[in-house]
Amino acid sequence: MKLKEILDKTTAFFKDKKIESPRLDAELLLAHGLKLERIQLYLRFDQPMKEEELAVLRELVRRRASGEPVAYILGYRDFFGHRFEVNSDVLIPRPETEHVVEEVIQWAKDKEPNLGFIDLGAGSGCIGLSLLKEFPEARLISVDLSEKALEVAKRNADSLEVSDRVKFIHADAGNHDVVMSAYKEFVGKDKVDALVSNPPYIAHNDPAVEENVKKFEPNSALYADAEGLALLKNWSQVYGNHLMVPGIMLMEMGMTQGPAMKEHFAGLKIFNEISVIKDLSGHDRVIRGVTHG
Repeated sequence: MKLKEILDKTTAFFKDKKIESPRLDAELLLAHGLKLERIQLYLRFDQPMKEEELAVLRELVRRRASGEPVAYILGYRDFFGHRFEVNSDVLIPRPETEHVVEEVIQWAKDKEPNLGFIDLGAGSGCIGLSLLKEFPEARLISVDLSEKALEVAKRNADSLEVSDRVKFIHADAGNHDVVMSAYKEFVGKDKVDALVSNPPYIAHNDPAVEENVKKFEPNSALYADAEGLALLKNWSQVYGNHLMVPGIMLMEMGMTQGPAMKEHFAGLKIFNEISVIKDLSGHDRVIRGVTHG
């Protein structure tokens, strides 16, 4: 059987399974299994497949058909122009999370270069480590409750060559005494220039969560109490007084949580500016609070 036949059959099979992007997923998995770039598939359409190659491809297709996300099968996801290792211990970075990085870049463009960042519930490290790539003199405290997630983030820091500017803290992000003590020691400042987070923010009973997200991604990184607002509110409250003036706090949230978080940020009485950033689909996605003199 030739490569093009395998690609066409896999695409048709994924379509039958109601997979959202059948052709793209088929191309990504075949290229991965054959250790090729995607573009190279088209140059080898007439190439006959060996039995051992077919065996590898069958297993990849089986995993995708079971609902396992492509990023976990490939072992990576690209985010903000960088490649991040991912596995089932961390959430898969989403394009909408890039808004957090973009907002920090916009805010910091006229600031001193030696910025100090904290990333709460860091997972793969995609937000904080992307910021270190943008700000070569900045330092970062990266916090997660999951040791396995931090192992992934450490490998990502190594591959992005920023390990010397990040300290990983295995702790509950709500334990601000531990986090701020590490921050002061590592960054050399008492206050945080930018606090970023993509915390668990999904309500436990939210019917909109995709079945395969529930099945494959770490539930501890998805769900929070109080209709998903518990950690958003707690973390912003305990770190609010640790924010620099000028400083910025950015937290990803659910599309229905904008009004509640705007009200909560206003109640903290620390921000001069509060706004809700919408994602490319027009949904509320990030709550933004800025302090200035």
